[in-house]
Amino acid sequence: MKIALINEFSQAPKNALILGILKEVAEPLGHTVVNAGMSQTDVSSGNPGDYPADNPCITYVMTGIQASLLLNSGAVDFVVTGCGTGQGALLSCNMFPGVACGYCVEPADAYLFAQINAGNCLSIPYAKGFGWGADINLRNIFTSAFSAPIGQGYPPERRPQQNRNAGILDGVKRAVAKELPDAIRAIDPAIVRQAITPNFLAVFREGCKVPELAELVDELVG
Repeated sequence: MKIALINEFSQAPKNALILGILKEVAEPLGHTVVNAGMSQTDVSSGNPGDYPADNPCITYVMTGIQASLLLNSGAVDFVVTGCGTGQGALLSCNMFPGVACGYCVEPADAYLFAQINAGNCLSIPYAKGFGWGADINLRNIFTSAFSAPIGQGYPPERRPQQNRNAGILDGVKRAVAKELPDAIRAIDPAIVRQAITPNFLAVFREGCKVPELAELVDELVG
């Protein structure tokens, strides 16, 4: 799998730590890890309004826009995201079609979400409860999430029913949501453009497999 890390500005100082642990765990398992998140070098201040136009501040609101474009375009297969509590990124990501985001505080959350819900995005709290031993917890979360193929079921004998339910949920979401290009165009363009940071754009352009979404992003950037 190709896994993208997305994090917003409040957790930019932890980007290198999260990325390092994710690479340490996922790459020996055969996965590729790319960084679309804000890093310490991107942080100009604590005020989102102070960021330059060519590298805008990302809040949890924009993580859903980024995750939806990366996943629906085929640029990546899985997104690891989060914010201070993990709740804002979770809500933002789950608004969009093609994104099934789970809330993950401990390794069991990651394993059960991957095997039962067969999702493609994890939201992790990087401030709340992120103290002594947090690096160990992150390492174990990523190991639980990526060591086995997704959607194997838990317990294994319930795999057919669980996979069927995950497919039904995805179908319901697509039925009640706009198609992604329509959804992106329905959002205030200023908010969407704010989500198109250099880190995100590099990952998107490198892997995008859907011409319509590539044209949409180019239109917004242009």
